[in-house]
Amino acid sequence: MRTRRGTRVGITSIVAAVVAVGLAPAVSAGPANAAEPAWNGVYSLKRFAASKTGTSLAARQAEPDFSDDYTFRSSCDGGTCVATVVDGPKPANPTLPQPPRYTWEDGSWVHRYDWEWDCWQGAGVPKVWRPAKSVAYYTPEGDGTLKGVWRTTIDGGPCDGTVDMNVAAYPVTPPAPGWNLS
Repeated sequence: MRTRRGTRVGITSIVAAVVAVGLAPAVSAGPANAAEPAWNGVYSLKRFAASKTGTSLAARQAEPDFSDDYTFRSSCDGGTCVATVVDGPKPANPTLPQPPRYTWEDGSWVHRYDWEWDCWQGAGVPKVWRPAKSVAYYTPEGDGTLKGVWRTTIDGGPCDGTVDMNVAAYPVTPPAPGWNLS
């Protein structure tokens, strides 16, 4: 890229300028010389439920996209890096493991867990609870977001099968300080 004066500006200079003004994302795979990734700060996790797919009855049930804000803190110990949700809304399903923990695996933050799926079959019909296994992958993107897929496999009952849903995490940045003219 060239400036108006014809001086060549490299991508390194642009990145350095972004970091200097504090606009760099809080999620990364770490600098080129570091082996420890980090997922820190407040993120809005969006689940694209309206476009979910899979073999389960639950994959065909209409549902809107939904999101919630969560605070992540990561640490690395003995070569394993884990990002833990340290603040955010509690899930409605009491069988979900708390707090959620994401392990760094092959360039993505991965959350694997066992729980009970509460199969909804319509208003007034009791839910059927069945064992389920989920894995969610969040891969850091160059713009500071993370994108991936959340797959759940439900074992038995009317919702037997899989549910696949795209997911994303967007950094929640605090508002810029305003001018105080008083």
